[in-house]
Amino acid sequence: MPKRTRFTLWRTFVTAAVAALTAALLTPAAAQAAPRESRPVYSYADAIRESVWVDTGLDEDGDGRHDRVAADIVRPSEPARQGRKVPVIMDASPYYSCCGRGNESQVKTYDAQGHVVQMPLFYDNYFVPRGYAFVGVDLAGTDRSDGCVDVGGRSDIRSAKAVVDWLGGRAKAYSSRTGGTPVKAGWTDGSTGMIGKSWDATIANGVAATGVKGLKTIVPISGISSWYDYYFAQGAPLYDGGPDELAGYVESDDAQAHCAAVQKELADGSPRSGDWTPLWTERNYVKDAAKVRASVFLVHGMQDLNVRTKHFGQWWDALAKHGVERKIWLSQTGHVDPFDYRRGAWVDTLHRWFDHELLGYDNGIDREPMADIERHPDHWVTSTSWPPRDTRSVTLHPAPGAAAGVGTLGLRQAAGTASFTDDPARGETDWAAAVTTSGPEKAGFLTAPLSHDLRVSGSSRVTVTARSSTASAHLSAVLVDLGPDTIRDYADAAEGITTLADRTCWGESTAGDSACFKDTRARTADVDFTVVSRGWADLGHHASLDRGAPLTPGKAYTMTLDLAATDHVVPKGHRLALIVAGTDKDLIDPPSTRPTLTLDLSRTSARVPFTGGTDAFVRATSGTTPAEPEPAPRHGHGVRAPENPRHVPAG
Repeated sequence: MPKRTRFTLWRTFVTAAVAALTAALLTPAAAQAAPRESRPVYSYADAIRESVWVDTGLDEDGDGRHDRVAADIVRPSEPARQGRKVPVIMDASPYYSCCGRGNESQVKTYDAQGHVVQMPLFYDNYFVPRGYAFVGVDLAGTDRSDGCVDVGGRSDIRSAKAVVDWLGGRAKAYSSRTGGTPVKAGWTDGSTGMIGKSWDATIANGVAATGVKGLKTIVPISGISSWYDYYFAQGAPLYDGGPDELAGYVESDDAQAHCAAVQKELADGSPRSGDWTPLWTERNYVKDAAKVRASVFLVHGMQDLNVRTKHFGQWWDALAKHGVERKIWLSQTGHVDPFDYRRGAWVDTLHRWFDHELLGYDNGIDREPMADIERHPDHWVTSTSWPPRDTRSVTLHPAPGAAAGVGTLGLRQAAGTASFTDDPARGETDWAAAVTTSGPEKAGFLTAPLSHDLRVSGSSRVTVTARSSTASAHLSAVLVDLGPDTIRDYADAAEGITTLADRTCWGESTAGDSACFKDTRARTADVDFTVVSRGWADLGHHASLDRGAPLTPGKAYTMTLDLAATDHVVPKGHRLALIVAGTDKDLIDPPSTRPTLTLDLSRTSARVPFTGGTDAFVRATSGTTPAEPEPAPRHGHGVRAPENPRHVPAG
């Protein structure tokens, strides 16, 4: 697993020194007794449960005093009595009271003294008996915390970072929300790992991007890496609402009464024009990837249409560029936690990851394959690196075909045009279902049936040169695997899983906090095609994301669309298709007009990352003449879209 370069020599020296000291001072039997796994030797029933309020140094709610955020703590009592310190697993969330956490929508509950009784999810039940503390943080403006929700901005990130600083002895905390006595975290060794899904994962990304000391690792599950890309796709609006609406959904009654100014800042800073504003710059964690000190175990569903896979793709590439230690799981699900689609393997892997990163146990997880990928429902494969080292982006060119609107896709550049008229009533599944026939709403381009499997691994880009008949136009580009398959039904309401009545237990329980959760199984669908990747853009932002401009009808504009990251094998006998169209129903909002767009095919192309590069594409398409060698990559279903009317990145 790649390591941050500037730490390599230091780690080598320390490892050698420790090995020499061990050999000199310990017998072989003692050396072999070094722990490789934390064991459940501590009592969960007797765990210490306490709450502190950490000073953020901000006054977002304007009440004249620093905002304090609530941190509920569950930690084993035995190490404290023995004078030993423990590491921390932390989940900072806006969901602990408003919306619930996990597949069963659990919320925090408290006893009469205000101590947490139920901590959602299994983390405390499982890890506290193994010698970890668990800390559940209410983000500023939510549940029992002061302040205001600012949706990924300085208040969100600083409220969580302040807790990491307090755990490391660098911030102040108190025994109550107002007043109280100072509280120190003398029970922890200052090593913290952050975990969470969706908004929680986003906070982990954002805190890691500050470079805060003591944050050793993060495990972001379906996390946002840039909030602009949650609401817009290169100028094209993805949702009706904005961050002000999302803040209102999760904030406490107190915050609703005192945070009107912050709500206005959110609304004013996120215009529906799709223009990039300073608000989005503040909420772009990718630009600060160089500051990340923590290792990253990233998890994402490849059919997540809530937090789209562009988020993990650009974050992963930025982390790779800066040599961050990392690991990745990619499932066929939508917006789903791995606890609910690969439970046993997930708990085991997460346990070993935290043991390695927070306790320093040499359990070999850092020498295992970097990537686990769900190739078919419940069938997983691994990759030593991700994307595989021999992956290269290949330039594919669309060409006119015998039938209007149905062309070919290959290595040779071709002249010609293709036209379509935006139809907001149709989307990617409609286009894919009819890609082999002509139609006015899309332009489709297909390879011949493949003679060998062809693996797409990473992020694609589609460059389009188009003329619009009107002053506004949106574009969609979609890669499709044409052929029958059985996949997870990601467009079902549960996004690829079915929840069962039976329960399994993961850790210890108390009367108020059960460690037993409902089992799940894969929910599958038989399909004739699978959407592999998609991307969208507003053609009016062709020159810059900073400000869109009206189009001159009939004038040619060139724009490159970023397609979402994926890992998908197009099997032998299937075909790979590129579809270019207008509004993708339910996934982007339509423009103000209904344009007809004409593509200049000689200036339209797709850059697709194939494992094996051009040679693999030539082999799979049976002897097409290869183009010039491609440069190395930068280090940079046919079912309906899921319904999510509030567009909340659910926990």
